[in-house]
Amino acid sequence: MTEISRSRSVRFLLIFASVYLQFTPGFSDDSKNSDNSSKANSNTAAILVIVLFGLAVVGLISFFLFKLWQKKKRDEQYARLLKLFEEDDELEFELGLRD
Repeated sequence: MTEISRSRSVRFLLIFASVYLQFTPGFSDDSKNSDNSSKANSNTAAILVIVLFGLAVVGLISFFLFKLWQKKKRDEQYARLLKLFEEDDELEFELGLRD
């Protein structure tokens, strides 16, 4: 199962890198355009990187909050299970298991 998640993460990194390289002005063949156009491309690339970084941070925070929520639910279910199997003297007395 870890191989699947590892291959997905590698695939995601390759896609992210290819998209990033498309918007990086240093790798484009637009050397004929004026300096103003290159500044606009640089600003667009910087904004795109900031937005992608922000989305990654929001995704990580969401992931950790989800894991925390899962742990809390698991602890609550475990507590309910323990409560279910606690020895209840009144119940044993009512069922006639104990005098």
